Amino acid sequence: MTVTTMPLAELTTSTIKLLCREIGIVNTARFLSQFTMGYGNYTEEREQLLGHLTVDEIVAEIQKKRGNGKLRNGLRSQLKTKAASEG
Repeated sequence: MTVTTMPLAELTTSTIKLLCREIGIVNTARFLSQFTMGYGNYTEEREQLLGHLTVDEIVAEIQKKRGNGKLRNGLRSQLKTKAASEG
């Protein structure tokens, strides 16, 4: 069996088209995302964005920006649970 290799860019394009056709765009994106390393430093960026804000302070800021003082049902407890688990 003889295999002809194609340029990497062409292989990538044809493979993505094949995946999109067979499993759909969303599942193709999900599949491909597991092979990317990402970039940046989450810890540094989070510190720059949030500093030492508590969950309550973040929630208060969201409420202030919304102007209604309310969050969707359960969002506050979800944020607190997540913050507690991240320790």
